[in-house]
Formats: sequence, C-alpha cells, structure tokens
Amino acid sequence: MNQHSRFEDADEVIVDAAVSSNLDDSICEADDSVDKVVEGSVGEPAMALIDADHKTSADYYFDSYSHFVTLQEMLKDSVRTKTYQNVIYQNKFLFKNKVVLDVGAGTGILSLFCAKAGAGHVYAVECSDMADMAKEIVEANGYSNVITVLKGKIEEIELPVAKVDIIISEWMGYFLLFENMLNTVLYARDKWLVDDGVVLPDKASLFLTAIEDADYKEDKIEFWNNVYGFDMSCIKKQAIMEPLVDTVDKNQIVTNCQLLKTMDISKMVPGDASFTAPFKLVADRDDYVHALVAYFDVSFTRCHKLMGFSTGPRSRVTHWKQTVLYLEDVLTICEGESIVGSMTVAQNSKNPRDVDIMLKYSLNGRRCAVSRVQVYKMR
Repeated sequence: MNQHSRFEDADEVIVDAAVSSNLDDSICEADDSVDKVVEGSVGEPAMALIDADHKTSADYYFDSYSHFVTLQEMLKDSVRTKTYQNVIYQNKFLFKNKVVLDVGAGTGILSLFCAKAGAGHVYAVECSDMADMAKEIVEANGYSNVITVLKGKIEEIELPVAKVDIIISEWMGYFLLFENMLNTVLYARDKWLVDDGVVLPDKASLFLTAIEDADYKEDKIEFWNNVYGFDMSCIKKQAIMEPLVDTVDKNQIVTNCQLLKTMDISKMVPGDASFTAPFKLVADRDDYVHALVAYFDVSFTRCHKLMGFSTGPRSRVTHWKQTVLYLEDVLTICEGESIVGSMTVAQNSKNPRDVDIMLKYSLNGRRCAVSRVQVYKMR
C-alpha cells in the first residue's frame, strides 16, 4: 500500500464519521430586523501556565498530553473538519494548480486536503512546535513536494513566493473572537493575497439568544451566597463575569435568535472585530430567562454551492459549543415580550486575544421590569 492510498483510507474514516455541514439542522434563524473552559487555544493548554523552570517530568507529560488531547478533540470535531474537507474536495476548481497559504496549520490537515485537491503548492505556517510534527506528517503521506511547512509567526516569516492565490485557516475561537487568529489572517491577506484572491472561510456571523437555565445557575452561581453557612457572594460577583463555554440544550431556548454581527474576512479591517450591536429578543413562550447565549456560523461563499456550519444550540455540537452569559436578574418573560439592548465587544487593551463584553439589556413586561448593564471578561 503506497502512502497516498493510506491517506485515502483515512479520508474514508472521516467520511463515515459525519456529513460536513450542520447548517441544515439549525432551526433557530436570525431575525431580519465548566465552569469556564481553561484550555484556551490549541497551542495554549492550561498546563502551559506552569513555570517551565519548575516543571517536573510529570508536568511535561501532562502538558504534552493536554496539548494532544486538544488537537485530537478538534480533529474529531467532524462538523468542523469534514466541512473543511468537503469545501476543498468539492471545489477543486478553486485549488487546481493554485498557491495556498495555510495560516495556523497545526497538524497540517487542511494543507493535506488542499494538496490532495490539486493545489500547485501549499505553504503551511505554524508557530508552535507542532510544526515539526506537521513536517513529519507531510513526509509520511508523500506530499513533501507539494507542502512546505514553515515554523514561525505569520508576522515574522518570509514566504518563498511574493503572492498566494488562496488563504485558508481555522482561526475561530470560543465566542468566535476569544483567543482567535483573525488579525493574523487579515495580516496575511493584506501582505500576500493576490487581487481577487480567495479567503476560506470568508464570512463569520455572531448570534444571540436567551435561555432558561435555573438549575445550572443555582448550582454554579447562587452557590456562593451560602457556603456552609457563610456569605461568599463576593466570589459570585466575579463568577458571573466569566462567560461559560458549554453545550446548551435547544429546549432551553426561550426567544428568537438575533444576528449581532457579520464579518467579511475578505474585506474587513482588524478594528471591525470590535463593535456595538443592538438586539431584540422576543419570547416565544412564557418562561424565565437566566442567561443570554452567543454562538457563531461560518460560511464559505466562494464555493460552487454555499457551504458552512453553525455552532448554535439547534445544530450538531462542535468543540466550540456555545458561550453563556449569566444575568444578574432572573427575568420573568411572557410570550411576545422583548428583551432589548445592545452588546459591545472589544479586544482587551492588555491582551488582544482576550475579549471584553458589555451587555445592556431591559425588559418592560407585565410581570417583570428591569434595566441593567453587565460586564463580562473572557480570559
């Protein structure tokens, strides 16, 4: 069995795992009008916080294990990986003999897809030590003549070519923008992409909805009001400021879903990732609202047929899950009543990979009237 056929067998395993896109499963359409996850991005698992000068052999083991478990989780996310694979394999006309730049290549899986689809050459850029393994993976699968792995930051490396035809990246983070690589993709686009070049994906949209979540809020937030007879509510004030990354049951959804922001990756500038967007969430039943939930959709509009996926609660689960913002108030809402307000999203001034969120909301209903501003910090 030659190396190419081994890779084809691997493709078949992924094909069996799931179909590519979960967009068709989503019923929650946008209107026209853990405790917090600690892993962070793929290259920065929680164990990386240990001081390298004081690591034991056990620390190194768990650091490495955490890193590879996170990578495996992303590769096994069939919605994510299979969508990219289908985008590439079903649109070979985009890739035939073209020069491709893979930003944040990781294991090199997207580069391998592109090479197999007929790309003339692929430059896979990865700044972590995973670049060394990506080189081995490329060699093991017989694509060394098509894929060049470059270790370093996009902002610091030099490509062997002046321009590329396509930029592909899986840059999205939790809440779309937390610990993401969007600015790096935009830098690469401005520096290397040819006029009318292709960015994949090229659209990303952030949505908001409201949920009932009494049990979880009681267990994780209200717990601090009385801890074995003692008032620890000062911790509650901090805990409620930390958005929760978790999977939301679609039956918890109380309102419509509101589109907050669509980003056109082929045209936007870095500052566009900071914004204020209004929202109006209309209740479709009488219920309580304990939290607002954010999620995102990703689209590949340059394909022959529109392709993409959703991370929403009505779609098949992805490793991004959803982002839950707990409210200080419990809102008693009746069918047809609206929670109105705005969400401001901005990069943190000290660490641009962190996200600051300000939520203004009000409800003026038959059984509840409230108006409040809350601040959240994704760290």
